[in-house]
Amino acid sequence: MCFIAGGFSARAQRTIAISTKNTSMILSVDKSGSLDFQAYGKRIERAGVFDAFVPNDDHHLNMRVPAYTTRGGDYIGAPALSVMHADGGMNTELRYVSHETVKGEGVEKTTIILHDTMQPLEVRLVYVAYQDEDVIESHSEIVNLGKKEIVLTDYFSSSVMLNASRYLLTRFWGSWAHEFQVERVQLSHGVTSIEDYCGVRTTHKSNPSFVLSLDASEFSETSGEVVAGALKWSGNYKIDFYRDETGRLQIRSGINPMSSEWHLSKGETFVTPDMVYTFSANGAGQASRNLHDWARRFGLYDAAAVAPTLLNSWEGAYFAFDTKTLTDMMDDAASIGLEMFVLDDGWFANGEFARNSDKSGLGDWQLNTSKIPEGISYLADYAHAKGLKFGIWIEPEMVNPKSGLYQKHPDWVVNEPGRDIIPLRNQYLLDLSNPAVQDFVFGVFDSVMQMGDIDYIKWDCNRHVLNMGSSFQKHQSHFYTAYTLGLYNVLARVREKYPKVMIQSCSSGGGRVDYGVLQYTNEVWTSDDTDAAVRTQMQYGFSLIYPSMVMGSHISAVPNHQTHLSTSIKYRTDIASSGRLGVELQPKQMTADEKKVVMRAVDGYKSFRDIIYQGDLYRLQSPYDGPDTANLYVSKDKKRAVLFVYHTEYVLKGFMPQIRLQGLQDGASYKVTELNCTKSVFWGNGKSFDSDYLQSFGMNLKLRDTYSSAVFLLEMDNQ
Repeated sequence: MCFIAGGFSARAQRTIAISTKNTSMILSVDKSGSLDFQAYGKRIERAGVFDAFVPNDDHHLNMRVPAYTTRGGDYIGAPALSVMHADGGMNTELRYVSHETVKGEGVEKTTIILHDTMQPLEVRLVYVAYQDEDVIESHSEIVNLGKKEIVLTDYFSSSVMLNASRYLLTRFWGSWAHEFQVERVQLSHGVTSIEDYCGVRTTHKSNPSFVLSLDASEFSETSGEVVAGALKWSGNYKIDFYRDETGRLQIRSGINPMSSEWHLSKGETFVTPDMVYTFSANGAGQASRNLHDWARRFGLYDAAAVAPTLLNSWEGAYFAFDTKTLTDMMDDAASIGLEMFVLDDGWFANGEFARNSDKSGLGDWQLNTSKIPEGISYLADYAHAKGLKFGIWIEPEMVNPKSGLYQKHPDWVVNEPGRDIIPLRNQYLLDLSNPAVQDFVFGVFDSVMQMGDIDYIKWDCNRHVLNMGSSFQKHQSHFYTAYTLGLYNVLARVREKYPKVMIQSCSSGGGRVDYGVLQYTNEVWTSDDTDAAVRTQMQYGFSLIYPSMVMGSHISAVPNHQTHLSTSIKYRTDIASSGRLGVELQPKQMTADEKKVVMRAVDGYKSFRDIIYQGDLYRLQSPYDGPDTANLYVSKDKKRAVLFVYHTEYVLKGFMPQIRLQGLQDGASYKVTELNCTKSVFWGNGKSFDSDYLQSFGMNLKLRDTYSSAVFLLEMDNQ
């Protein structure tokens, strides 16, 4: 690997260009040493032109914008950094000291060092530019160079300034069992925020990510300039969009400062989480593909691993099972063609604390010998003998009041002394900001792994923070941030000892879906809502930021256990097949015909799973824009593709959706084969079509019934 470094002094205005193959983020140092943000967008080959840049300032407006805004100095706007210094001073003015760029294979890392003009404070701004993916990561490192403690009241990861006439924000809202709903809003002057205060389970109501369409009144997948971003953080977050009086837009992103002042002792450094940005000149579709490519190469844990199709025991058995119930389910999973069995909640604790409901047992991670006297190792060996991998559920961050752990360690529970502990789902939250609790939680994972030959862990987290308080923390304001850092510390220890075990991040479904936890986990449980009708919109929203390979999606029973709605078994399989396919029901309750449909779907899924995992996603039609949703995954070499089409409502007699494809190889011919069907909805099934026909005219499909669907495999002729 070749490394190149460079630097300069602040004697004259100079430019620092942080560039990828197609984008540039431009910073400049003016003659006073102030580091200013100039531009983010299309790549600027000769960025040195900014050496002579002169802003159109007058005494009413200061058009100069610091690259990392602070409380203090001459910029009136939202500070990314606010510090209460040891002498009581509250102003911070940063000046450039030096910078260095280190180039590696496909990655360039630029570190810029800034010092305060009066106080012993250093700030390092770190930018990592991923060349082929057109992604730039940004974070700050705040160093106390003084002899006394300072307090950080705002310590955001980054600050970016954009300049456009209009800003159309796409963001996500929701709740438990209703995550990743898409909302679009034109940004007005003032501040619009995406934020969460729950402490844990932080992504049910919103997600620390966004898509921003510039100079646009409508959202487009294929045209226009777009900035998309995602924060790598699993705790409280805040992303502010501040549109000032000039129309410029500042994006300030990072840890939510609410009740989170951080005391930084002499010589200490606080490192903020990375904010991930991408820019596209070709609409939101390209922005998503940029993020997906970056995630697969740099953002996910072991993205090369292929997640097996699975049967999860939860909705099929809940807490009521014994060994035979589970081995019968494994037999059925193997007969269907699935690749793993996951034992969910209810397998642990004994006696008065036995886990027979959600009211007891959490914290006592010993095998329930009444239910499974043969042991976890017996179940794992049984699964492996059937050709299945074996997984198991844990919720190590939690404790029930009815447990041996709580009786022994009530001081480990999150709560302010003297106040009532408020239970949620009959459980309390353990204080992961406490190193002793971190050791316990790691020990839970470690001891469960010793129970048998386990391939997969489903890590759950079923409540959020109320009456915040820590018996360990000297400064209570450290709790929220320290909790998340404690979680990451445990996960890092887990990965050091168990690098190959697959881990799912589950938090009452989609309560912990972010690129912070995905540094350690292989996938996420998208939602506890397994209803295919709801999942149509939910999985569309998810795909705007996260790749489908990490999206757990299961075929479940009808009426659905969350919504009580019914959809056909084919629609359910086709929805689940567009992510990591699983099954979550009692197979013995399926009809013979339903089993045939699922077996056929599982077999077909295995033939195109690699395209979903590693291919490019083109969202052809949105579930928010009409009765049809269409998604096309295209392999990187463009030789194969898989098309999913979902029809969600009756329109009129004779109506047939027309789906125009994208991303195929120009001049190529593709054979089109419908999968998972007995009778095709396409008159051209089995025939070959030129890519210009498929992309310009498209495929007219005979999909009329509400919640009908189709899956097509496209294969290039004469490969």
